[in-house]
Order: sequence, then structure tokens, then C-alpha cells
Amino acid sequence: MRPPDRSIEQALIGWLPRQRWFAGKGRPITGVRIVTGTELTAPAAGSAAGGPGLRHTLVEVSQDGDRDIYQLLLGFRDHLPDRLRYAEILASDGTHVYDAVHDPELTAVLLRNIAAQAEVHPLSFHRVPGATIETELTSLVSSAEQSNTSLVFGETYIYKMFRRITPGVNPDLELNLALTRAGSVHIPRLHGWAEMRLGDDVATVGMLSEFLRTATDGWQLATTSVRDLYASDPLVPAEQAGGDFAGEAERLGTATAQVHRDLAEAFGVRRVPPQALRETAARMVEHLDAACADVPELAEYAEAIKAAYRELAELQRPVSVQRIHGDYHLGQVLRTERGWVLLDFEGEPARTPAERQAPAHPLRDVAGMLRSFEYAARFLLAGHREPVSGPREDSGQAMLLEGRAREWADRNRTAFCRGYALGGGPDPDAHRVLLRAFELDKAVYEVRYEARNRPSWLHVPLGTLPHLTR
Repeated sequence: MRPPDRSIEQALIGWLPRQRWFAGKGRPITGVRIVTGTELTAPAAGSAAGGPGLRHTLVEVSQDGDRDIYQLLLGFRDHLPDRLRYAEILASDGTHVYDAVHDPELTAVLLRNIAAQAEVHPLSFHRVPGATIETELTSLVSSAEQSNTSLVFGETYIYKMFRRITPGVNPDLELNLALTRAGSVHIPRLHGWAEMRLGDDVATVGMLSEFLRTATDGWQLATTSVRDLYASDPLVPAEQAGGDFAGEAERLGTATAQVHRDLAEAFGVRRVPPQALRETAARMVEHLDAACADVPELAEYAEAIKAAYRELAELQRPVSVQRIHGDYHLGQVLRTERGWVLLDFEGEPARTPAERQAPAHPLRDVAGMLRSFEYAARFLLAGHREPVSGPREDSGQAMLLEGRAREWADRNRTAFCRGYALGGGPDPDAHRVLLRAFELDKAVYEVRYEARNRPSWLHVPLGTLPHLTR
């Protein structure tokens, strides 16, 4: 007998904060309410009547007066195998309730439903026209750290299950669908998606894409290059040290410009008057003031940052805006056999849905990648994963490594911008005021994000501000 919803809701109060995708860590949960429950499977063929069942569930989580909706796949079994013990949420009245994303016996229904374009009210599943989907593959949860959960089916597909659900079409689906239709080679091909009725609107709950099994993460490639540079003879310039990344950075810039061109063609471009830049600058000042209130260490850079924002507000020419990636960094790109591929078009998680879907100048994405080069150059300095050889108390060694970090970041920033301009994007050198304001705004966002979510990383964005505000 399945436990009542109220028992599951109580169990979720303790279980949710332990999940890496849960956005409300550090704040007490004052209530959990199951909003919808949709049965996706009957017991498996040949199993007993009490065999495994799968229920798609939305839960409303209350915290500090805020209410967020999260998506769960709840599995139900009379006997929970040892391989699924770690996913258990509740055991009650002889029934085990668990996080079924870890159960390939149940998740196979996602492939079958997308292939069949099934309707399981209020859920509906869709296949991209022309896509052929293998339905007998088994899934494995991706180990990548993220705010969603991804299931890899064989070595063929990856299903992104959005955990935090908001009304409307998710930008990741919207942009990937448009780029797939445009034939872009710089994204994983989209095969299908799932959505559901949510009040008077439709919400995206998942998307199925091509799995790039031979791909290498851009962050991994970049930080390996940094590590090689730190280990090299300090008299050897960066371009001669092993593992130089500049060629890849230039190719990544070109790929980025090509995706921006495809997005412009799919969604259009519009010109906005100088007044829009003044409004943008005013919002940047608001973000800065809020961040300074949260992170006092940021205050010493506030005047220099505001001066850059004033320069932006004083620009007297209209600018072009379009749909962009919105949260662009080295962790959102893969190096594949066919070149660089861009992922995760959701936008910054701390932004509102309206902000993430709003057209913006494409140099905002460029600024995001430039900030990521700064992160890659400095994250090893604190020994987050791989300690830098040599005594950290040696100030001379620290100054040497800081200089090498600056050299690596500058070299790759220049290469990326060169590739971006060669690929047909707006030349960053011709828009320095705009790019600098975007980069500082991104740095302020990073400072606030790290303070809230990864305090041990806070020194990384703060450490780049002395150079950036000069």
C-alpha cells in the first residue's frame, strides 16, 4: 500500500535540501505540498501486482514566503534493491518511495513516450519531426554538477529533466529547437521534449538531445592548459608552454559568433535607442548595490564599477539586441570531433524568467566567456582540486603564479575575441565600453552567487576585480 501524500510531503522536507539541484539550500523549508501526481507506468510486465511504479510529481516548496515548484519522478516498490537504497526517500507500510531517476527499469518510459508522442494528461511528449528514437536503451544519471538532472541513455541520448519548473517554454528548449531547425552544427541535435499544463500555461519539463560521447568539457581543457603553464619553466612564454589553449579559444570565439548569427536569423534582431542603455546601466547599479550589501568586500570596487556603468549610460548610439545564450562560460561548451558545441541555453539561474528570455546584446555572452577565462586562470591558485606545487606561503611564488594567471587569461581573452570578430560577431575592440560594463556586471553577479552558494570560490571573482577596475 502506497503511503499517503502527506507522509511523502513530510519526508521531502528533509530529503530536498540534500539534493544538489535544490536551489533553496541554507533556508528553512516551511512547507511541501504535492501539486500534481501523474502515473507514468503500471507494474512492469511479469512482475507482481506490487511491482515498481512511476509517478511524475510536482511539489510546491515554501521558504521565507517564496514558493517554488520542483519536478520529481517518484518510484514505488514493495522491495527496494540494494542498488537503489541510496535513492530512498521514505519507507512506509511496506512500500519504498525513492528518486526514480536512478532506476533504468522505470525511466525507459520517457524514451517510449517521446517516440510515441504520447499524451498522459497533464503531460504531453513530443518528437522533433524526422527524428528516430531508439526506445530500448537504459539510462544512467549523469554525474555532472548542475541545477537539473540529466539521464544518459546508452551512448545515444541525454534527457535533461528540469528540476525547478516555471510556466512557459524553457529558453533551453526554445533556442535548441530553433537551432536544430536551422541545422546548426554547434549544438547537440534536439530529438524531443516533454511539457505539461501548469495552470493556464504550458511548462517545459524535459528535453531529449544527442549525447556527444567523445566530447571533452571546455572547463576541463582550459584548466588543464593552466596547470601545464604553472608547471612549466616561468621563463617560457605561454604560447610556447605545453597545452596552449589559445587556438581552441579562437575557434570557440568563431563558433560562438556562428551560433549568434543563427539565433539572429531565427528570432530576429532589433535596434534599441540610447535610452535603453541608460536603463541597462541603472539596473546594473541596482545589482551592484544589492551585491555590496551582501558582500562587503565588494564595496571598495564600487566606485570604479559605477564609473564604467556611467560610461555605458553616456553612449549616444542605438545598439542591436537579439536572443543570446545568457549564461555563457567554459562549463557550457564541449570540444567534439565536429568542433565546439554549446549547451544549456537556460540563462543565469538567479535571473527571472523574463530576464533570461529578454533580447540582449551578443557581447553579453562574450563577456561571460571572458569572465570564465579569468576563473580558469585562477581557480587552481587556491588548490580547489589540484594543489599548485610549491609552498603557498612563499609570496614570490604567489606573485609568479598570479602573473602567469594574468598572462594565460589575457592570451585566451584576446584569441577568443579575435575568433568572434572573424566569425562575424560584433568586434569586441570596437565596443569596449559596452563589453567592459557587461563584464563588470557579470563579475558582480559572480561575487553574489559565490557568496551565497560556494563561499570557498568567492576569492576568484574578487581577485579579478583589481585588474578589471583599473
